[in-house]
Amino acid sequence: MARKQRTIKKSVEFEGVALHSGEQIKVRLEPAPPGTGVIFNRTDLEDPADIPALAGNLTVSMRRTVLRAGNQMVGMVEHMLSACMGLRVDNLRVSVSGDEMPGMDGSPLIYCEKLVEGIIVEQKEARKTFTPQEPSVFRDEHGAEMILLPPTGEGLTIRYYPHYPEGVDDTPVIFDLAKDNYLEQIAPARTFVRAVEIDTLLEAGLGKGANAENTLVLGGENTPEFRVSCEPTRHKIADALGDLALVGADICADVICNRSGHNLNQVLAKHLRGELDQQEVRGDDYGVQYDIQHVLRRLPHRYPLLLVDRIIEVEGFRRAVGVKNVTINEPFFQGHFPGQPIMPGVLQLEALAQLAGFLLQRKLEMTGMLGVLASIDKVRFRGSVIPGDQLRLEVDVLRLNKNRAQIKAHAKVGRRVVSEAMLSFAVIEPA
Repeated sequence: MARKQRTIKKSVEFEGVALHSGEQIKVRLEPAPPGTGVIFNRTDLEDPADIPALAGNLTVSMRRTVLRAGNQMVGMVEHMLSACMGLRVDNLRVSVSGDEMPGMDGSPLIYCEKLVEGIIVEQKEARKTFTPQEPSVFRDEHGAEMILLPPTGEGLTIRYYPHYPEGVDDTPVIFDLAKDNYLEQIAPARTFVRAVEIDTLLEAGLGKGANAENTLVLGGENTPEFRVSCEPTRHKIADALGDLALVGADICADVICNRSGHNLNQVLAKHLRGELDQQEVRGDDYGVQYDIQHVLRRLPHRYPLLLVDRIIEVEGFRRAVGVKNVTINEPFFQGHFPGQPIMPGVLQLEALAQLAGFLLQRKLEMTGMLGVLASIDKVRFRGSVIPGDQLRLEVDVLRLNKNRAQIKAHAKVGRRVVSEAMLSFAVIEPA
């Protein structure tokens, strides 16, 4: 049975040193409405964009998890997200004064304490849950692997099998998120580095804020004192939970990890998010959905220019997912390559703009304002759409103020992106 979503009751502020950049960073945690998810926002930038903590916003990084929206990014988010996963905090705004979250004591523990300080409260809407039906295996070039299995329990269970330098306890650790105590067993576990890696990391400009208190050194002359048994392995589980939070849903599965790290964690998170997206396209019953009658009531478009058949997900005022079923009876196929019908790219953009308009009007109708498409930038057409295809439309609000809205939009057929663009809307008073 799905649980209720959760957020915090009041805002909390704190600061700390970033593990890699060494900079002093200020953080503010704020409550967020149901369906928002965890959103990062850079307060050090003049025009900050919302950076949703979702697998689609992952960018390539070394030894950490980095999210990007447009040209803005924030790194080392895994400890904050692990705390959210462990304490079941689903909706949260995280304002951060730099491009990296502070390392604090090297573990998720202080982030947990700050969430508890904010008073965790239940919300009315149900939390999404994803349960895989078939096993999947993911491996990298170094022989590490992650195995995803249907659940044997009531939630997410992680079994981690490590490999460390001689003298470090490499006993496997099993953690059941539904039954075990995250605050005691996982949250206190600090990050670590192998002694032979230190010079390489420093040469890469990383680890400037690391010290003996927030980072364990394995395989060096001195044996570190552990807070909890198998602390390095428990930190690996903490990282895995933080990266899997990017799925945007509770996961009911068994995950077996063999020497894996952020790279495979993120591969698995992307896979699960893709499976969740496919589940939505199939119309499985969860989340906020709107049928064609709801669409007609909110959008002014009508046949033949109404290009959204159903809206299968709305997350607050920042994200929406819709569906357009493309059939041979579409009027534009009569004149657009009738011998080999292809949906015009401009109509794919029109469908995306309609979905974006639907999402914006949910917010603007409370102010009496109207969102009008003002410009389309960074357009890319990456594949053809033909009769029989189901076009999945996705829009994410990057920023919205009293005069302007900027929205990232893309359309897919299956997992294949067929078109994408940045949409700008002017917010005006209706005539």
